[in-house]
Amino acid sequence: MNKKMPMRQCVGCREMKSKRDLIRVIRTSEEEILIDTTGRKNGRGAYICPKRECLEQAIKSKGLERSLKIAIPKEIYKDFEKELDHFENR
Repeated sequence: MNKKMPMRQCVGCREMKSKRDLIRVIRTSEEEILIDTTGRKNGRGAYICPKRECLEQAIKSKGLERSLKIAIPKEIYKDFEKELDHFENR
């Protein structure tokens, strides 16, 4: 029997994709914004494609901020861009 793959919506391009293909971003109870590479950390999560265009779209539409219900400082977006470079270069 095939195990069903959970689907999540990217906050950038708004497409439904397999949870495995997306990067999880969480807001912890301490109001920290982190990239959850394991997909198992506690916190409110949002998902984004590992593409720069999706991040730019999420910044423009404030999709991440809406999903995480918190204002996100510019420095954190800069960190995400660096992280995305790692994902894109894999």
